[in-house]
Amino acid sequence: MTVFLLAAGCTLSDPESDLTVAGSTSVQPFADKWAEVYMEHHKGTSINIQGGGSSAGVQAVRSGAATVGMSSRPLKAEEQDLTTIVVARDGLAVIVHPSNPLRGLALSDIKRIFAGDIPNWRALGYADRKVTVVTREEGSGTRGAFQELVMGPTRIYRRAIVQDSNGTVREIVAHDPYAIGYISLGLVNEQVRALELDGIYPSEEAIEDGLYPLVRPFLFLTDGPVDGLARHFIDFVLSPEGQALIVSEGLIPAKARGS
Repeated sequence: MTVFLLAAGCTLSDPESDLTVAGSTSVQPFADKWAEVYMEHHKGTSINIQGGGSSAGVQAVRSGAATVGMSSRPLKAEEQDLTTIVVARDGLAVIVHPSNPLRGLALSDIKRIFAGDIPNWRALGYADRKVTVVTREEGSGTRGAFQELVMGPTRIYRRAIVQDSNGTVREIVAHDPYAIGYISLGLVNEQVRALELDGIYPSEEAIEDGLYPLVRPFLFLTDGPVDGLARHFIDFVLSPEGQALIVSEGLIPAKARGS
């Protein structure tokens, strides 16, 4: 739990100076950043960011424990009574070394690679070399998204190289012609190459059109319309300044370019 202290003279009971936001641990670090910058602009306000998971965010809003919830998954049918606001999108790119001749793979083959069922690139038409599988650590939001969107109940290969950041995954793949990994789409650069998946190249346009498969929404949840500090904070998150904060961290903006 991250708690930002109130300025002198403010009280926790004042709805205009205190706001609790709770839920997804994947959204939490970005909400922390939004809250930090927002409070720099608005002295005397306190925004309390709490984790607990997407389902906990739903329950917190319903119970009144939080005014705003956070979810990194679409709401289930029984949760549709809540209002959802897309605050960002998390696209995942599967990356290889630029010298790798493969331009794309089937999503089913990606799953088999990361399960350890395709140990050699020769099976996919590349060199007769062992595949270096690179993954994120347990508990990582990026790994959680990859597990959900690609692997399902299948576990990631136990001999995969485990790294604790998107940056280090990218670094390993950038220096190993036989490596494969996954990172947030916004962090792909000239050091690595993103693969097409089932014929779809990962781009903001493909995500906006609903074509690219490895994407999940980052949502704020409310129990109907909100006003006061909650509304003002949400407006800040969706503002150009708020969106710029998450683009620099590798997320896709809530709205498409030019919209």
